[in-house]
Amino acid sequence: MKALVTGGAGYIGSVTTELLLDSGHDVIVFDNLERGHRAAVDRRARFVKGDLRDRKKIAAVMAREKPDAVMHFAAYALVGESMDKPETYFGNNLVGGVNLAEAMLAAGVGKIVFSSTCATYGQPQRTPITEDEPQRPINPYGESKLLLEKALDWYRRIRGMQTVFLRYFNACGATKRFGEDHDPETHLIPIVLQAALGKRDRVTIFGEDYDTPDGTCLRDYIHIVDLAQAHILALTSAVSGAFNLGNGNGYSVKEVIETARQVTGHPIPAAAGPRRPGDPARLLAAADKARTELGWKPKHPDLRAIIESAWAWHRAHPDGYADKRPERNG
Repeated sequence: MKALVTGGAGYIGSVTTELLLDSGHDVIVFDNLERGHRAAVDRRARFVKGDLRDRKKIAAVMAREKPDAVMHFAAYALVGESMDKPETYFGNNLVGGVNLAEAMLAAGVGKIVFSSTCATYGQPQRTPITEDEPQRPINPYGESKLLLEKALDWYRRIRGMQTVFLRYFNACGATKRFGEDHDPETHLIPIVLQAALGKRDRVTIFGEDYDTPDGTCLRDYIHIVDLAQAHILALTSAVSGAFNLGNGNGYSVKEVIETARQVTGHPIPAAAGPRRPGDPARLLAAADKARTELGWKPKHPDLRAIIESAWAWHRAHPDGYADKRPERNG
């Protein structure tokens, strides 16, 4: 298939692009490089520098390329920032997404696989979280993703667009070529590995008094390769609707730090800090629907294997993506 991948210079988009190409698909990456990295775009893909808030640009690219489907990753994704700049999140994540959908309809492109998030659920009433859990976001980031889900669902009902929403939890790990490089970094595993590399003095544990076995938050960590495979399965199947992606077995903050100590051989100092507002004690995914309807089965659920893959990438790229190749815009 021919796929247009928005946000293909970002963490999840870059790995999904790599695996799409490995599977024989034709890929066009559309990214403004504001938060992604040109060096994270697989050389086999065609790259177009562009912003989804530029309606004319995305419409022209869609009309020219006429892909079979779109994989939509491009978004701002920092919860704290969304609380400070809600208008920025709605302008980019929602308006940009609607511009993308309108460009698809105008070009006759009928399928989109949307990278959504567990943040649409807010504070869950139960765990593991199923797809029918009420969606009550508690920050503009989650709200912007939910509003685009709703908009795309109306396009499905009225215009016949095939829409797939993949809601996932803590993406982590790396392939040999592509890994995680954010500025600022907010995800636990790369933060812990930065401490192992001497780029941080310590890791802060935000709360040690939760109702969990060791008092720290439990999260569902999913290998980036497993996430990418789920996107490819969604691309090549006839399904529609929402699917949670996760392993269902949570690991605590302390378990992540201790496993990273074992993998890296470094002490990784950690210090207790106050709870962060809005942090649930447990966030675990019920992914039965993805397994049943997509035929998806995570191949790398073990925390140690996830951290080993991330550690190998961070050691090989201690400064992240330092490559400054020419962009070769399309």
